[in-house]
Amino acid sequence: MFPELFKIPGTNIPISTYGLLLAVAFILALWLTARLAARDGLPKNRIYDLGLYIIAASLLGSKLLMVITEWSDFRGDVSRLFSLDFLRSGGVFYGGFIAAVLASIFFMWRWQLPWRKTADAFAPGIAVGHAIGRLGCFSAGCCWGKPTTSWIGVKFTEKASELTGVPFDVALVPTQLLEALANFMLFGVLWWLWKRKKFDGQIIFAYVILYSVIRFTIEFWRDDPRGALLGLSTSQFIAVVMFPLGIALMIYYGRRVADKKAAPQKNVAAQVS
Repeated sequence: MFPELFKIPGTNIPISTYGLLLAVAFILALWLTARLAARDGLPKNRIYDLGLYIIAASLLGSKLLMVITEWSDFRGDVSRLFSLDFLRSGGVFYGGFIAAVLASIFFMWRWQLPWRKTADAFAPGIAVGHAIGRLGCFSAGCCWGKPTTSWIGVKFTEKASELTGVPFDVALVPTQLLEALANFMLFGVLWWLWKRKKFDGQIIFAYVILYSVIRFTIEFWRDDPRGALLGLSTSQFIAVVMFPLGIALMIYYGRRVADKKAAPQKNVAAQVS
């Protein structure tokens, strides 16, 4: 693992692998979203604007939830909130996701973009961007897993330990790689489904459902501090809420489309009789 790629010549400012991969993730996700949105008849330029606002909201939301879940650590030294390490940290994904959804709803309303259709265009990009971001987590040593004697165990460097606090003297479950793989697979499912979708919202609701399962499961192997609520990690608790919400929305809008298709047939049948 290489937490730092190099330092800017003439300065002591490092270029981190995590930061570079995160930038690649955002650029690729936004490019893919704009392409899918254009295919659905949405204005590409407006989607780029929306994407930038969503990225800003997701960064703020992820940091905010990280501070909330790890407040006991920050409370003793509030100056850490203004440190370079805090700025370089990734935060909590669900915090960023929730903030991004709220921002998207506001700006889609303001710009009169159809929320479900626009969100469908974003869903595959979110998955592939998240996958690349988790590779960045692996390079930095954050979001680490529990100790293991299995062949899949990895040991992190002392440099990574200095940056994130990850243990470096024991093999750990590479939860970052597991989640990256799961998100790449999720991207494939969403891409396949997008080409066959039957109603607006089907892709984003599928993302919410499937990612909830992925995150809830992987959290069992995570071992970094993430906060807890009702015996679950913060992310597991959010996943428990998001999963039934995604199912309910999928069923509701799926039935609406089915009812609309059935209505003309009923009218024709009534006229014939």
